[in-house]
Amino acid sequence: MDLDSSLTSVSVLGAAGKMGSGIALLVAQEMARLSLLPQHRDKVFRLNAIDLDAKGLRGLQQYIHDQALKAAEKAAVELRGLYAERADLVDNRDMIAEFTERVQSMLWPSTELGAARGSLLVFEAIVEKIPVKVSVLRQTKELCPADACFFTNTSSVPIGLLDREAGLGGRLLGVHFYNPPAVQKLVEIIRAESTREEVAAAAAEMCKRLRKTVIPSRDVAGFIGNGHFIRDGLHGLRSSERLAAEHGWPKALHMVNRVSQDWLLRPMGIFQLVDYVGIDVFKLIQDVMEQHLKEGLGHPVIDELVRRGVLGGQNPDGSQKPGFLRYERGKPSAVYDLDKREYVALDPQGWTGEADRQLGPLPAGFRPWKALVGVPDREAALRRHFELLAAGGGPGAELARSYVRRSREIGLGLVERGVAAKAEDVNGVLTSGFFHLYGPINDYCR
Repeated sequence: MDLDSSLTSVSVLGAAGKMGSGIALLVAQEMARLSLLPQHRDKVFRLNAIDLDAKGLRGLQQYIHDQALKAAEKAAVELRGLYAERADLVDNRDMIAEFTERVQSMLWPSTELGAARGSLLVFEAIVEKIPVKVSVLRQTKELCPADACFFTNTSSVPIGLLDREAGLGGRLLGVHFYNPPAVQKLVEIIRAESTREEVAAAAAEMCKRLRKTVIPSRDVAGFIGNGHFIRDGLHGLRSSERLAAEHGWPKALHMVNRVSQDWLLRPMGIFQLVDYVGIDVFKLIQDVMEQHLKEGLGHPVIDELVRRGVLGGQNPDGSQKPGFLRYERGKPSAVYDLDKREYVALDPQGWTGEADRQLGPLPAGFRPWKALVGVPDREAALRRHFELLAAGGGPGAELARSYVRRSREIGLGLVERGVAAKAEDVNGVLTSGFFHLYGPINDYCR
């Protein structure tokens, strides 16, 4: 079955969630575009947005409207082509309004899995728990035609396992969007040994239409992105654990978070990133990886924070929930003290300033991540930064060098184990999916 036909009947499972809502938006926009083409004007397009959270589905409808409007405003030229035969639509504003409404009309929200009946294409974006995914996929399979394609947004669970346990017979492929799907260009494609050619071809065509950058990963738990991120996060946590013995947890977490952002020239520190993903999500991913890889990928601090309900993640309005750090207006304002079970406010004139002085100076001529994005001399600036870092003194420089070495080691390990086909794929995931300025495998990060 060709992709255009499959896109007439689509279901997104977990549509009210962070990832599901973004996937639903992208698919609804493509369906709306198709519905305007002459060869499809007599067809009915239906996107079943399925989630147990009824309130979340109501929020999804507003999200789809707002994001579709923004996208339409940026695509006025394309819309003029799509509406060329509509004499009643002359003004750009009318075309934008009509297309926004059309995107919304694709959406059929439901809290019942039965709404997926007859779907030709299914996107699964539910909780990262194997038994739950298997159960939902198995039930959905019974509702869909024998040639339906299934795409799972899992960020860690082996595709072959899901395909086998759900009895999908090779009709499942890993299509791992990055958060938020509407913005992030990267999609990791994970093909199991059992995956059928036509399913892989449909995914490739879908990603092309959505203008995504595709990087393939071998079907190994965690894949490339989380294969690096989880190990990278655990390195940061273990470094903090060592520092906490001397400085206490607030200082230790602040120091490692700052080093991993400023000294490593990343968009955010490692604990900000874990908070953004969600500490509970981090644990789910690491648990799946540990179950399959047996590398000692767990950590008692992560387990304890989840038990305490210190979870991070985002509020419905997109603001950051407290995790390792507490936030005000999107910026860290306090650090969690694991011993006292309370947040300690950042104090540049007090303990925070003292911790910064103990780290020592940044490399000479330091420019932060934001200042280096898009500058023509970025490669030279990166090379110079890491040359100075390699020669620098002080605890901050030593922490950074340890972090760089570990990041490179993780990246090389992914290549050596065949998770990534080549170093460029690891680097591509970190630069495209995590917005790093550089990949971990290069000649100046050693």
